[in-house]
This record gives sequence, C-alpha cells and structure tokens, in this order.
Amino acid sequence: MSSTAHLIGSGVTVYFYSVFFIFGLLVGSFLNCLIYRIKTGDSLRGRSFCPRCEHGLGPRDLVPIFSFIFLRGRCRYCKERISPQYPAVELVTGILFLTTFIFFRPIESVEAALLFSLVLFCFSCLLLIFVYDLKHYIIPNKVIYPALAAAGAYILGSALFKGETGIIGNHLLTASATFLFFLVIFLLTRGKGLGFGDVRYAAFMGLFLGFPDILVGLFFSFFSGAIIGVALIFTGRKKRKDMIPFGPFLVAGTVIAFFLGEVIINWYLSGLL
Repeated sequence: MSSTAHLIGSGVTVYFYSVFFIFGLLVGSFLNCLIYRIKTGDSLRGRSFCPRCEHGLGPRDLVPIFSFIFLRGRCRYCKERISPQYPAVELVTGILFLTTFIFFRPIESVEAALLFSLVLFCFSCLLLIFVYDLKHYIIPNKVIYPALAAAGAYILGSALFKGETGIIGNHLLTASATFLFFLVIFLLTRGKGLGFGDVRYAAFMGLFLGFPDILVGLFFSFFSGAIIGVALIFTGRKKRKDMIPFGPFLVAGTVIAFFLGEVIINWYLSGLL
C-alpha cells in the first residue's frame, strides 16, 4: 500500500471513529433526559430544562460534556451545581459506541451494520438501567422489555447472517436457565436478595450473551457486587440492612462478557490445560 493510500485509509478511519464517538455523546445526552423523565413521567416532547430552577435550556447549554466544562458544573441561570452524572453518562456512552464500532466494523457489510445498530440499542438500554437502578433502586419495564426484543433480534440476525442457527437454541436455553436461577434466589430471599427487575434482567443477560459467555458475566457481576458491597459497609457508607442495587453490577458484567468473554474463557482454560 502506498503512503498516500495509507494516509487516506487512516483519515477515513479517524473520521468514522470521531463520528461514532460524537454520536455516542449525543445519545448519552438523550439518555440523561430519559433517566429524568421516566421517573417524573414527563413527556419527551418538552424542552430540556434545569431540574432545579426549571429554566429552559438553550443549545449552548446542551453541548455534551463541553457545556458542563464551560459552565464549571453549574446551571447558567440558578448557579446550582449540575450533577456529574450528566457528563459521565455522555462520556461513557461515547466510549462504548466507539468501542462497539471498532468491534463490529459495520462499514464492511450491511449485515454487520444491522447487528451493530441492535447492539448499540441494547447498550443504550444498559446504560439507562445502570444509572436508573443506581439512583432509584429499580429496573424499569419500559427499558428492559425493549432491550429483550432487541437482544432477540440480534441473536436471530446473527444466526441468519452467519448460518449458525444452533446459537438460537443456545441463547434461548441460557436465557431460561439464568432467569430461573435468579428467580430461585428471589423466592428464597423473599425479594431481599435481589428485586424482580434483576430477574427480568437475567433473562436479557442470558439471551444476549449465551453460553459460555454468561458464566463470565455472572462471575464479574457477583464478584464485583460482593467486593463493593463489603467495601461500602466497611467504610460506613452502607449498613448491613441497606439496599445495594444489583443492576449496575449486572450491566458491567454484561458489557465485559460481551467484549471479552471468549478471551477470558480461553485464557482460563489455557491455564488449566
């Protein structure tokens, strides 16, 4: 490849990386809006406003990340502090969209582009669940059911495009087994060990990941949940009887297993053999 062709190729790559990172920032801004309005029941058609003073926000107040930096983390109108949740969700969404683009390389085929779009939708739902459960201790049905539908479409599309129809049975059985496993925990602890929203999420997690990646996802979810839970109790930020939302740990485990599940499993098995 000539140096000119290499430069052109590099330029195109940087262009697409930038586009999907910025797209992720914009989606993250919308997710912040959803997180607030699902709780309040407000229509999505209304103009964005400061949740403290309820003053309408203009375009210069809504630029992802940069508005937060330029306003020094305070509302332009009432000067109250803006939650760091807003730039954090925007940045994480941007990084996740960019990572997914690199993983799928959707510009190479229409099939890859369709699967890429479904995964982006799933990840958007997961980010919403992560923050919403962290804030309100509930996984909303309005989010988990569309995520389940998108995960089903993703698995069906993967099976058709790759000619591997066997993965449909794998993912359906994994979803059923994971759902039943969480349901048993829910019933044995009478809802104190985890909520029923976590049980519904388990069905999504099993469907989305399949076997054996679900093992990686569950391991990281329970392990990180136990470590952080003990740390919160040890530092006095939580008491033994306090609720600690499990949804964020399930989401983190899902994302890790989706991208690195096969790598981690192969590494683990190579160490055993």
